[in-house]
Amino acid sequence: MKLLFILLAVLGVSSDTLNIDLKYEEETVENISLAEFEMSPYPEYLIDESKLEELIIRTNKKISKEAVDASLNEHGEIVSEQNGRTIDQTKFKQAFYEAFYNRKPSQLEIPSSPVYPKVDSELLERIKGKRISHYVTYFNVRNKERVHNIKLASDAINNQVVFPGETFSFNQVVGKRTVSKGYLPAPVIIKGELSEGIGGGICQVSSTLFNAVDRAGVKILERYSHSRRVPYVPPKRDATVSWYGPDFTFRNQHNQPLLIRSMVTGGQMIIMIFSSEDLDYEH
Repeated sequence: MKLLFILLAVLGVSSDTLNIDLKYEEETVENISLAEFEMSPYPEYLIDESKLEELIIRTNKKISKEAVDASLNEHGEIVSEQNGRTIDQTKFKQAFYEAFYNRKPSQLEIPSSPVYPKVDSELLERIKGKRISHYVTYFNVRNKERVHNIKLASDAINNQVVFPGETFSFNQVVGKRTVSKGYLPAPVIIKGELSEGIGGGICQVSSTLFNAVDRAGVKILERYSHSRRVPYVPPKRDATVSWYGPDFTFRNQHNQPLLIRSMVTGGQMIIMIFSSEDLDYEH
């Protein structure tokens, strides 16, 4: 982590020309004027805190980076995690106050703090060895749009880790099914009628997941069946989902994390649930 520094230069500059370069890793992120942050009618003594908060949010969007969890690739090998970063708001404010009250042009190196991933390689190594349940459903590979949507939703839940006491929400993890995310129109059931809708097919993923985690002894919190029978699971063993409607949620009530492995191969939708060898659960 680079040390925060402030370089002050040029004496006796007017308020309107007091500028600060915000820099991160030697690159200028933004140039601001201190006059923008003065609180009238006492420009040299008070800072407009609301504008400073806006600056922090704006700057963080430019330099922040999300952490990436460790995951398993298609061969079952661990792909290492990556740390993220976010602006250190306390240090940033201290540096800004110093520049403001010194009344001098300056350069301010934006301080940042690491953001650690939720799942690291060590944890993944510990929970990937014991398969506690699985479930397989089948689909027609000739329906290309539906298969495409199934693969997108399957990829979204693959490698998800649900910690003890944590609630898993299908809608939250998969997100809104939109054209911009790559989802295609495919057959869906709406009020008992078969029609076309963006993301058609993902209910097969949520239904396969329901049957897999139900066998793993989780607490099912929210699940709804379709208004008409679907062909890929037995009656009343489906889990319909919709972004503006029903969700599928469950809670991990075990003492160990659960790892979801989801894949599509041929005409099969396969979901397996793994956990630690320390998990005391008899299937």
